[in-house]
Amino acid sequence: MSVDEKTAKGLVETLKDGQKGFAASADKLADSTVPQWADTMRRLQLQRVQFAQEIVAFGHDGGVDVDESGSALAAAHRGWLTLKDALTGDKPSGVLDAAVQGEDHTVSEYEKALKEDLSEGFRAMVQRQHDEIVAARAEVKGLQALS
Repeated sequence: MSVDEKTAKGLVETLKDGQKGFAASADKLADSTVPQWADTMRRLQLQRVQFAQEIVAFGHDGGVDVDESGSALAAAHRGWLTLKDALTGDKPSGVLDAAVQGEDHTVSEYEKALKEDLSEGFRAMVQRQHDEIVAARAEVKGLQALS
């Protein structure tokens, strides 16, 4: 398995976790005192869907399937697991705390990926996505500061 393929599989699973986390956050925030924040969570959920699709398409272009839903690899990438506990409460601040923790994990996974010997095209994609994820984390932290 190439470095690109291994890295792509890990990032796809991380992005899927983020997608699920943002969807759950949006659902919880929609019923909170700040339902407008749910729109941000849904937008970031869609961003993660798009990023995962880009990586999967990159893999398909190279003749490999990097989308291994339900694999052992998926179990290793669960930065959003803390969200479950936060979503049982009613406070938007708890939901945002969990979202920031999930984003910290996602940024960390991307930074690990960027330390790998990736092909030029894949590296450019990962770097662009990393930069957008860092901006998304800052946006969620901005909401967190308001809560």
